[in-house]
Amino acid sequence: MALKKTLKTLTISLLFALVAEPVAGQDLLARQAPVDRRAKKLDSIEVRSVIARENIASPAAQLYGDEWNNRYTHHQTELPDSFIINLRHFCMPTPSRVVTSNFGNRWGRQHKGLDIKVYIGDTIRAAFNGKIRIVRYEPRGYGNYVVIRHPNGLETIYGHLSKQLVRENQVVRAGEPIGLGGNTGRSTGSHLHFETRLCGVALNPGLFFDFRNQDVVADQVLFSKATYERESRNATRERGKVGNGGYTRDQIYGVPGRSKDNMAAYAMSAANQPERVYYKAVKGDTLESIAKKCGVTINEICRLNGYRKNQRVRPGQIIRYV
Repeated sequence: MALKKTLKTLTISLLFALVAEPVAGQDLLARQAPVDRRAKKLDSIEVRSVIARENIASPAAQLYGDEWNNRYTHHQTELPDSFIINLRHFCMPTPSRVVTSNFGNRWGRQHKGLDIKVYIGDTIRAAFNGKIRIVRYEPRGYGNYVVIRHPNGLETIYGHLSKQLVRENQVVRAGEPIGLGGNTGRSTGSHLHFETRLCGVALNPGLFFDFRNQDVVADQVLFSKATYERESRNATRERGKVGNGGYTRDQIYGVPGRSKDNMAAYAMSAANQPERVYYKAVKGDTLESIAKKCGVTINEICRLNGYRKNQRVRPGQIIRYV
């Protein structure tokens, strides 16, 4: 009798336990839900913060992703509605102050760049830090030319060179010599054909470069689809071709002396700018492992990227370490 009573008591207790467990679990989930929502919101804010820092560090990574080839000179993709282009740490590709042909309609066809007066053998320099994507000869167009992709999202093209001084996939710094002025390809006289492209689309270089004053127009420029046409026309009026030629060497280069000497002196300050170097994270990377791979400290990576020491790293994340 006592055994029966004990078994009955145990059975009832077990039933209560089985019923209570889901209820307790539901109560725990209910209490946890606001915490989860707050954590999810914080994670979302952190992700947006990381993306914003990546855009500042290497906007080109956001525009082009992993796309890289040495085959297509112009691989046109969808232009963003707006995009901020950083023009700091630049070097004018030539100290020539004379634009001989504007961007836009010319002789019934579109001229996709600016023609800048240079002499055969004059040094042409990289406008920004970047990586050489194309080194090629095109007999009916650019002649000898070079294409560079830059971390700020732009690609620059240098055409009609007499000689190229770089190779494909080579990393170059702003002010580094990439070629010599020439008259190759579809050209009627020695000059530099200079293009600036975003997502493969040719934009007026006058939006960014002022050859007459040997400067960029600002530290950064906001490209906007909605206002581009008007701003391009204004840039041509303000910074385009003036007159019809007959310039002396001193007028072209602004100061007396041989052009090569002038170019070297001008480029010196830009070439000495500190180089920015980036690492692309892979699965399993941490700040500590990246610091060891790159030979720097975690503190330096945090300083350059605005990270905390416990910052999580995602595969594909672009991280500056120099």
